Amino acid sequence: MDLALIRSALFVPGTRPDRIDKALNTQADAIIIDLEDAVPPEKKAEAREVVRDKLMEHQGREIIVRSNSLDSGQFELDMAALEGLELNCLFVPKVERARDVESIGQALLKLEKAQGLAPYSIRALYLLESPLGLENAFAVAGHPVHGQRQAMLAFGAADYTTEMGIELTLGGEELYFPRYRVSNASHAAGLPGPLDSPFMYDLNDLPAMEADTLRAKAVGFGGKLCIHPNQVEVCNRVFAPSEQEIAFAEKIIKAFDQTRAQGQGVLKVDGKFVDEPVVERCRRILRQARRK
Repeated sequence: MDLALIRSALFVPGTRPDRIDKALNTQADAIIIDLEDAVPPEKKAEAREVVRDKLMEHQGREIIVRSNSLDSGQFELDMAALEGLELNCLFVPKVERARDVESIGQALLKLEKAQGLAPYSIRALYLLESPLGLENAFAVAGHPVHGQRQAMLAFGAADYTTEMGIELTLGGEELYFPRYRVSNASHAAGLPGPLDSPFMYDLNDLPAMEADTLRAKAVGFGGKLCIHPNQVEVCNRVFAPSEQEIAFAEKIIKAFDQTRAQGQGVLKVDGKFVDEPVVERCRRILRQARRK
């Protein structure tokens, strides 16, 4: 699972094995089996059993598990339930500090050891959804462990606006600052463009959902969380590279390969110097294009 290629990640309640199977047959780039908000306290144990069954049944699929938060009293139980399973990515809500990254990292190292996986092989996805989390976005994104463990940030608008005491509106003007902060922290730390909050205002208003998705893309997000299957197509289309982006990337990669074959170290395209980050971005565009 390459987190940088996720355009759409579809939530499914951990208590609904039938919906998990259906979600895996959608065009979502990844599905998120939820142990947190979608599962009431009395159903947590049942949901963990469902997660175990589905991870064993669908090994190798693009499945992410969202645990409960570190301070919920449920996180340790979630980790115990995941021991011995082939987990691709753990999604942790309410991440707020660098020390949270350290705690999550220790839990993942324990899971990797139990499964016989290489250290740092499980991906980490951190949900920033509080004012404190937003203030510490770069401390989370730029933690040194991300030189070894693939990671990504995500933004959660519902909890953020609740804590801020502001209204979540159709136009989304109130989300410009937190989106920009999460995106800037991700890119500054060298992480992929983050995943945006789900569109929750009106699930039937797909034009409004598309406008919201375009606003997230405009400030550097690479994909979006989805809470209904009808949102997947919009996300996949908006976050897919355009034909112009694909053509540009192919041109850069071709020039890069020719430059290296000739033993040259400087790459120049259309009179402009191109450095390694641009080349890497072009590689990513072409990988994304292959998912279209």
